[in-house]
Amino acid sequence: MTHLLSAFERILLTLWVGGLWITGYLVVPALFASLDNRMLAGDLAGSVFSLMSWVGLACGGLLLAGVLLRERNQGFKAWRLWVLAAMLTIVAIGLFVLQPQMQVLKAQGIGPGSAQAIAFGRIHGVSSTLFLINSILGLLLVGMGIRAPR
Repeated sequence: MTHLLSAFERILLTLWVGGLWITGYLVVPALFASLDNRMLAGDLAGSVFSLMSWVGLACGGLLLAGVLLRERNQGFKAWRLWVLAAMLTIVAIGLFVLQPQMQVLKAQGIGPGSAQAIAFGRIHGVSSTLFLINSILGLLLVGMGIRAPR
């Protein structure tokens, strides 16, 4: 049973972190490189990031629950728990705070040099930074493993 749970955790982590890297560093750049319409590329990128955020919430939530159940007495001392919690928090901020703000700004129309364009750029920068942090934290978990060595 332990091997089955361990395999399930590795699969969840692979789906989440692999999806982060594929989305952010392959798919989205490819969209902007191959589509002439930057607005369309941005809309598609936003959709892909949104879908990946839901995958992250599901996978990360299950992984966090697994760490809490497994490490009942030592859970809050386990650095993996804090990394997962940070990653989930970042995903939630992106999905429920930053993405809706960017959608509102897009709906208002983003003209070059406008207040909306400046605000969008600022929010996009925060979002990109958080995405990079999550990508690195995810690699840390993949490299070190979701379970502490016994």
